[in-house]
Amino acid sequence: METLLEEISANGYESFVLTDINNTSACLDMVRSAAKHNLKPILGIDLRNGTKQKYVGIARNNQGFRELNEHLTEHLHASKDFEDEAPEFQHAYIIYPLDAYTGKPLRDNEFIGISVKDIQRLPFHPARKMMNKMVALQPLTFTQKTHFNTHRLLRAIDKNTLLSKLSLSEQSSPDAFIMPKEKLYAAYAHLPQIIQNTEHILSDCNIEFIYGKLANKNKKYFTDSIANDMQLLRLECEKGLNYRYKNPSEEVLKRVEKELDIVGQMNFASYFLINWDIIRYARFKNYYYVGRGSGANSILAYLLNITDVDPIDLDLYFERFINLSRANAPDFDMDFSWTDRDDITRYIFETYGTKHTALLGTYSTFQSDAVTRELGKVFGLPPQEIDKLQMETKHITTKAQREKAMQAADQVGKLVIKYTELIKGLPSHLSIHSSGIIISQEPISCYTATSLPPKGYPTTQFSMLEAEDIGLYKFDILSQRGLGKIKDALAIVKENKGEDIDIHNVKNFLEDPKIKALLSKGKCIGCFYVESPAMRMLLAKLRADDYLRLVAASSIIRPGVAQSGMMREYILRYRDVKRREAAKKALPELYELLEETYGVMVYQEDVIKVAHFFAGLSLAEADYLRRGMSWKFKLRNEFDKVREKFFSNCIAKGHDTKVISDIWNQIESFANFAFSKGHSASYAVESYQALYLKAYHPLEYMVATLNNGGGFYRMELYIHEARMHGAEIVPPCINTSTNICTIKDKTIFLGFNLIAALEKEVIINLLTERHANGIYKDLYDFTKRVPVSVEQLALLIRAGAFRFTGKNKKELLWEAYMLQNPLKKTHPTKDLFDIVPTKYRLPQLTNSWLDDAFDEIELFGFSLCSPFKLVNVPISTQLKSSDLSSRIGQVVDIIGYLVNIKTVRTIKGDKMNFGTFIDLDGYWIDSVHFPPSAKAYPFKGPGCYHLKGKVTEEFDYMALDVTEMRRLDIMNRDDAEVSEPQVA
Repeated sequence: METLLEEISANGYESFVLTDINNTSACLDMVRSAAKHNLKPILGIDLRNGTKQKYVGIARNNQGFRELNEHLTEHLHASKDFEDEAPEFQHAYIIYPLDAYTGKPLRDNEFIGISVKDIQRLPFHPARKMMNKMVALQPLTFTQKTHFNTHRLLRAIDKNTLLSKLSLSEQSSPDAFIMPKEKLYAAYAHLPQIIQNTEHILSDCNIEFIYGKLANKNKKYFTDSIANDMQLLRLECEKGLNYRYKNPSEEVLKRVEKELDIVGQMNFASYFLINWDIIRYARFKNYYYVGRGSGANSILAYLLNITDVDPIDLDLYFERFINLSRANAPDFDMDFSWTDRDDITRYIFETYGTKHTALLGTYSTFQSDAVTRELGKVFGLPPQEIDKLQMETKHITTKAQREKAMQAADQVGKLVIKYTELIKGLPSHLSIHSSGIIISQEPISCYTATSLPPKGYPTTQFSMLEAEDIGLYKFDILSQRGLGKIKDALAIVKENKGEDIDIHNVKNFLEDPKIKALLSKGKCIGCFYVESPAMRMLLAKLRADDYLRLVAASSIIRPGVAQSGMMREYILRYRDVKRREAAKKALPELYELLEETYGVMVYQEDVIKVAHFFAGLSLAEADYLRRGMSWKFKLRNEFDKVREKFFSNCIAKGHDTKVISDIWNQIESFANFAFSKGHSASYAVESYQALYLKAYHPLEYMVATLNNGGGFYRMELYIHEARMHGAEIVPPCINTSTNICTIKDKTIFLGFNLIAALEKEVIINLLTERHANGIYKDLYDFTKRVPVSVEQLALLIRAGAFRFTGKNKKELLWEAYMLQNPLKKTHPTKDLFDIVPTKYRLPQLTNSWLDDAFDEIELFGFSLCSPFKLVNVPISTQLKSSDLSSRIGQVVDIIGYLVNIKTVRTIKGDKMNFGTFIDLDGYWIDSVHFPPSAKAYPFKGPGCYHLKGKVTEEFDYMALDVTEMRRLDIMNRDDAEVSEPQVA
């Protein structure tokens, strides 16, 4: 965009009209950016059916822009073509291209557009006598020839055709380049009426938007006035005080008044109340949720039940959320269960209206790999050559690498590489922001047209970046399966044990000894954000058994903090007093700012503190620096100015240049990845809620985990975890099970939904019939009552669902095929008399435990027996995970069942692995596979492995540095007579 504006200005123009095809995405940012180039932007839309241009709409003012947006929206939502003639607009001009003019009488606001190319044929055109209704319509699509070539390639990709076969009708005119103003005027010099009409339109059009701090275009009132909004907000906060603080301290009361004062000054009362209203609806519907984001820094959010994070306890920095200097909007992220999010979205749109409510759009961009493949197809390369090109260009990051690849490529390959570099990163299509919803005071059409994707809700044609610029605050409505686990676990506990748990009363959990024990030992399987191998490792190294440590862990495990080396430094300073003292002595001013985190930047607030107090930036500049770490903001000139001021201020304060650079590098390495402290605290709260359920109701929680798709690991591991807590796991049963997993006492019945290829209709029918007419007597009774094909019936039998009959699976499968036409039965009917089917005499059929194990692997994805029972060789070592602490520094052999692999690349680009296994007793083995080992002994799929390596320990975390590894062979299904081994 900057390049385009520079070209327009350099060619002598003072104004221009932006008319993208059936799209308004660039409009808001163009108006914002044009002012810096002293250009007058005019907004419009090029309205087309496919490539056929019908007319161009140009907004005279903001009302005209709204009219055009609503016109485009109507057609996009209904997927209907534009008519030959435009409707009547009150505040917009309509320009018909010469070829699209139908000869109809033109309204006062309608004109015929004449391009430079049209001038030659104008004397021979029927419209030649309508000079008073003509204007210059000269397109500017490209600023250089490579852009035209890129355009043709993109059109070929879009049409899925060879470049050589791309129709001219699918391409822009090759002369749609910018023309100097003098040259353009000279082309129309003998047609002064056209120049006059064009200048009249340009002078008559004017569009303005307010950007920045003063821009607040959100719903103005929740009630009917700002005063009543503030009164309601205060009233609800007073109610919240009674729930959150029985005897609120002076500090709490002062914080409440401070926040209410700032919210009032910033006119954010309606924003808080809309969030409160969404949560109020969720609580009414008994939906479980978590409020997070920087909004968790607010005590008002805590009192309104939007979050469960106490900002007083954590000393959270409210100014990270809202401050009088901050230009951009505040931010709440609200997570709901994946089963409830759609209803929350529906409620928001129905409550606040589709004219004022929209999903936020986002720009999907072309990725390098995909562009290379598509360009290869466009140029007609065979698949094998495309694959080769992809491999050769996959890791190009420097100019030297690119030149080397160009030298090795043939002529077509060179073109693919060249245009891949030009196309990657360009917008591909509009998509939907993962969570953002905006609610505006004026209709959404004042700012954008909207599309209607499959979700069925209007979606803006701009992104969150433009929304922030214009002052539209987003409401982030997200979903996560972790919340579904907590919600379902609460329901199962209430149903099975009669306990009603207030899961939002988190303070009761923070000092719980059972939760502390789980945290410090990393026994967090199934618990949100703390179950991954990396998090278990970090918790062990931090000896984390308290809330503050978990809050810090949630942020320092993020990529930027870890990769900058600050995660390790934080661990070292946490465990070593001398290292803390040295850090404090080296930079006392910085250490004092970050004393809670031992002088290490851990949270986003730390960036603001360092920039504001250490470097002397204003709060607004400091916040811009934090946000500026994102590449989207780095592209803006303001970021470079703030960076320069950071350095100049620090130098003026007398700080050493190397120290300044080190601190800047630390900021730059992680600010875009680190969490705000309130955000980390929200994650920690959810972890504590999950850990409470895991500590006191482990089986119910594991059932809820299974029913919500598991978590970080495969479903198999959650089955294993339930068994480790004393559960008996049994296959689905026709007379006991439901669609999902259920629990009775300590027995967990797997759900029918876990049976691969079992149709939903069969499950619904069998459950409906059982509920209506009671349990099934036997297989024959089932086939009489439930419409089911013999193939679907076989799946149920092999899953063990008919074991209550006392017959083995092979007998039942024979019986299924002998029953009267089960395949043809579609509508079972009740017989007057119970007709007993013919019985056939069968040879003795046996079913082994190995048959069951392989059936379970095929149908569930895992066996219900120990994976070590399936090993086809003797277990050569009985060493367990618990033995490793006494073998530190020794080389050992151990058997483990593979749970998870994480692959990373070293600084040199070599591949290495981190492995997670369970031992013979079901406990963790963590392994490290450095590049030589990873190359010599690669993983060969799931199964049991014999590991050999050196036992290492760092900060209480045990791992095996693997030097050799081999996957153990498993039994064949044909080994039917094999006796059942006695393995734990």
